[in-house]
Amino acid sequence: MPSHIPPPNRDCSRSRRTFLVRTSMLPLLPELLAACDDGGRPKGMSVIHWDRDTCSHCKMAISNHRFAVELRGGPADTVFKFDDIGCLVKWTQRNVAKQPWIDDADVRIWVANFTSPNRNTVRWLDPRQAYYIGRSSPMGYNFAAVDSTNEKALGFEEMRQHILAKGME
Repeated sequence: MPSHIPPPNRDCSRSRRTFLVRTSMLPLLPELLAACDDGGRPKGMSVIHWDRDTCSHCKMAISNHRFAVELRGGPADTVFKFDDIGCLVKWTQRNVAKQPWIDDADVRIWVANFTSPNRNTVRWLDPRQAYYIGRSSPMGYNFAAVDSTNEKALGFEEMRQHILAKGME
């Protein structure tokens, strides 16, 4: 070993390593903290595993992030996922007798904002407060949720009545 290089000092090496780790991780801190959060989902919402989770009504894979819906409630706080707002409407109509808790105020429901850019940044809305515009949807009920109104947008109850009037399963 050359004489001008001092032998490694364990204390010096440890503090240098600690310094490098701490300073090199500092710029990544926001990303690391974001990785530990709930992915932008509202509190209580379960993860939707795109292309693997299936709709509780039609049993199709939930693939399109612009139309996904989730309902959580009941005595067991059960999660139900849907690929189309129409599937939620039809499922609740079909199951209200078996599961009367569906209409309880503490049941939580989320619908994807149609304007969400991708699966990683879905913006979730309360479907009862959202507005609905006509868009081709996965199961052909053809409504998409948005957070602002325009002259052609419907409220939740109007959209629900349109879907029920179609008589589709």
